[in-house]
Amino acid sequence: MKNHWGISVKDHFLHPVVLILAVLFIKIYAFQVAVFENTSFFHVLFVELPMWALLLTFNIMLFKKRTWLAIWFYNFILSVLFIVVVYYTRYFSTVPSYYDVKQIYQSNSVGGTVALLGSPYDFLFFLDVIVVLPLIWFFNRNSTSFAFAKRWAIGFGCVGLIMTMVAFRYPLIDVSYFAKKHGYIQSQFVQAYENSIGTALASQERLSEKELEKLKGNTYVPAAQQESFGIASNRHVFIIQVESLQEFTINQKVNGQEITPNLNALLKDSAYFDNVYQQIGAGNTSDAEWLMHTSLYPEGMDPTVNTIEGTEIPSLVRTLKKNGYGAATYHADDITYWSRDKLYPALGFDYVYTSNEIPNEKEIGFGPADEVLFNFVKEQLPRQLRTHDRMYSNIITLTSHTPFEMPEEYEFLDLPDNFKDTYVGNYFQSVRYTDEQIGMFINHLKRLGIYDESVILIYGDHSGLHGAPVTENDQVLLKQVLGHKYTMQDRFIVPVIFAVPELFTGETYSHLGGQIDLMPTLLNLLGIEHDTQMVGHNLFQYKKNLLGMRYYLPGGSFISDKTFYTAPSAKLPASIYDRKTMKKTKNTNGLQKSIDNTLLLMEYSDYIRKEQTEE
Repeated sequence: MKNHWGISVKDHFLHPVVLILAVLFIKIYAFQVAVFENTSFFHVLFVELPMWALLLTFNIMLFKKRTWLAIWFYNFILSVLFIVVVYYTRYFSTVPSYYDVKQIYQSNSVGGTVALLGSPYDFLFFLDVIVVLPLIWFFNRNSTSFAFAKRWAIGFGCVGLIMTMVAFRYPLIDVSYFAKKHGYIQSQFVQAYENSIGTALASQERLSEKELEKLKGNTYVPAAQQESFGIASNRHVFIIQVESLQEFTINQKVNGQEITPNLNALLKDSAYFDNVYQQIGAGNTSDAEWLMHTSLYPEGMDPTVNTIEGTEIPSLVRTLKKNGYGAATYHADDITYWSRDKLYPALGFDYVYTSNEIPNEKEIGFGPADEVLFNFVKEQLPRQLRTHDRMYSNIITLTSHTPFEMPEEYEFLDLPDNFKDTYVGNYFQSVRYTDEQIGMFINHLKRLGIYDESVILIYGDHSGLHGAPVTENDQVLLKQVLGHKYTMQDRFIVPVIFAVPELFTGETYSHLGGQIDLMPTLLNLLGIEHDTQMVGHNLFQYKKNLLGMRYYLPGGSFISDKTFYTAPSAKLPASIYDRKTMKKTKNTNGLQKSIDNTLLLMEYSDYIRKEQTEE
């Protein structure tokens, strides 16, 4: 009897399903450490493992004639998935969801950067794919039965169901943090459910403009009564959204050379806002366009363009057209990239120019050089100016995109040897090149005689220097240039230049702003009121602000006049920073109120967006 019991235990614990599950546990544990820095044995055993193991046992039961092939293939696919999640997290500092899997065809936007994200240790995720091979050989010789798997499936199914039900009881504010606490698969279920019923961050209460400003700490003033209203009326409008342009490059020198000499020169005819934060979501550049043209928060985990299906959005474009403007947009990329084939009609542009029209010449990175783009704009302008009394031109640059590798003939900076062939050095070269093309375009507007009749808004879409590609050596180089350690402020603040010749004379405004404020600020200068509510406000009028940021900061984070608060994330605890010094502080006065007000602002923005996109 004793011998029989020993054989039974041996048969159970050396059963192939048990051995495969043990290997799976080790892989999931490694994944948890790499992505979440989670070393809890029991969390992996009871929260993470059951759902992944359930999928494995389903495969075993489903493919009865090719069981070992199914096991090997499942392990391989899981290894690929885990590597993708690890790389994605290293670059974007957020854990991807099933939304991001839908955008895998957009991966060329960071394709050149992938090589900078990897580590030789990453290939250990594929070790089990090799380890399974001798198991296949050994157990195939012994005609192993997998009937045992059914019992495991029932067990894992019960535990997984309980853990998923527990997860549904908690609010989903930040996907990465939620995935760390309640399981990666569970977080996808909860996110899919909330998205399908439209409950995720969607307020149902109307807020007035007065109430919106009160949440930010301001006293509301009607647009037409604000001092800047109409001071730049009846002018052409040029918006230049510059790829990966960060504020610290403005008026900055490296090796005695200005990184942005042309933008610096333009400041004498401008009002310059040096404290405006990016607020994009997963849609990156396309989300920056959304913010600019709607003054609404982006969706967050899903590119906002994915919420648009043949809808006419009450946009900046449509408001300008109602006031006599023609509207053109230029982006030298495939129009289906980030679904701009949906975005541009929804916004209402008269003329749409993309890679179908803009010549693919002097290719840098994954598109034509910016000089080709601006030359194309120059060719279109005369005809448009004959057709329309006033023109709005939306120009999206491309060249200063990661990985910032420039042909030698386009490297205008003479960098020190320690900057050459570094990520930071390449970034400076790409920004310097684009700056040169902007300067040439500004000179063309002067020759055309419309510079003094225009409002030229130039801003950065998002940061360029972030994530794993920024090495320790790059951090040293940045400190050498900036004079201080590279901070989240340096990363997230983008330059905003309102060039209005003969009106502005080099004023600098340092109060807090966000990309959501650009549209109302521009319209106020033009003396035009928008038909529908905007969540942003006129930066010339309001000095206080409260900003949220999705995707690149954990849900529940906020930026206020004095505080930069990051909510707990997959790897880091909650932190409070003094926004002036970016040093951590323990001052929690008004913290929860600011969190609640920020979430309410974003919820209300979602409410407006859903109304507009579902009409």
